[in-house]
Amino acid sequence: MSLKTLATSPLSGITVLVVFLAFLLRFYIKFDTAERLFSGQELALFNGSDEGLPILLGILGSVFDVTKGKSHYGSGGGYNHFAGRDASRAFVSGNFTGDGLTDSLRGLSSTEVKSIVEWRDFYHKSYKYVGKLVGRYYDSQGNPTKYLKGVEAKAARGAQLLEKQKIEEAKQPSCNSRWSQDVGGEVWCDVGYPRLVQRPLEIALTGKMSKRCACFEDSQLDQPGLEVYEGCEYQATKCKV
Repeated sequence: MSLKTLATSPLSGITVLVVFLAFLLRFYIKFDTAERLFSGQELALFNGSDEGLPILLGILGSVFDVTKGKSHYGSGGGYNHFAGRDASRAFVSGNFTGDGLTDSLRGLSSTEVKSIVEWRDFYHKSYKYVGKLVGRYYDSQGNPTKYLKGVEAKAARGAQLLEKQKIEEAKQPSCNSRWSQDVGGEVWCDVGYPRLVQRPLEIALTGKMSKRCACFEDSQLDQPGLEVYEGCEYQATKCKV
């Protein structure tokens, strides 16, 4: 068919229109599925209240489409407080109201920050990543801010400290323990005697000092920092707690 015939054919207009619409559709699909930047106001629109829109949430500035979990993240769902915002702090604080629904991690410990980074990894594996939230963690060009770099460094440090603590504590066997409604709690050692001992790395990890129960043999009982359980005999192998 000649160009002149095509131009004058009654079908030519339809053909051109179909090709044009197909081009627009391909462009729209490409645009719709591409990573994009969100403002806080834009993200708030995707909070599950509009049935015609997907449900999105942010964590550490990364935005995910959680529509497939609508029963949880949609209106009335148990996790709806996460939808349409970045409430990173609430993933570890458990505060789902007011100021608790914030992306600020100020004052959180290394292990808490590590846990939030692990939650972000969970969403990457379980839901569709759709973009970044401009603000605390990404700038207007979509580049990571110093806050995000600081969070990831703190999480990495927390992971290193946890591994170091695990290695150190493996050198001194932990007590066995159990609890029942009738007997209550008790700890015991198959070899040695139960003692409470401080976990020095906990200050760096959690901001608090904690203790654990470990088993020490006779030759080790004169070490400083070992605490006998209250009400327990010095050489008892089992203690109530």
